[in-house]
Amino acid sequence: MPLYLISLPEPAAARGAEPQFSFTASGADGFAAELQDALRGNALFERWKATQDDPDVVPDDLAATDPQAQVQGQQRHLTIRLKVHTGLSGDVLRHRLHLLAGSHWTLDDVR
Repeated sequence: MPLYLISLPEPAAARGAEPQFSFTASGADGFAAELQDALRGNALFERWKATQDDPDVVPDDLAATDPQAQVQGQQRHLTIRLKVHTGLSGDVLRHRLHLLAGSHWTLDDVR
């Protein structure tokens, strides 16, 4: 199972364009829990899909979930680091992170 290392360099700014999909957390454990929930289940995806002009054209691949996904958060100075263990594709992970954090995250490494 791949390990993705994600950074939130400015945690207070790590919010998506739409508040209804964005992170609400302020600490490492909260960010980790919210991302883990978004990967394990499809509630975030389904809420987003329902807002699309034509939900039927949304690729089914983006609905994938990983009930075994694990996310650990760690605070390092002002940055939040997330270790994400998931079998989901990078495309799905990027989509969920974009909803949750907008462009306020970086992929540091994949192992």
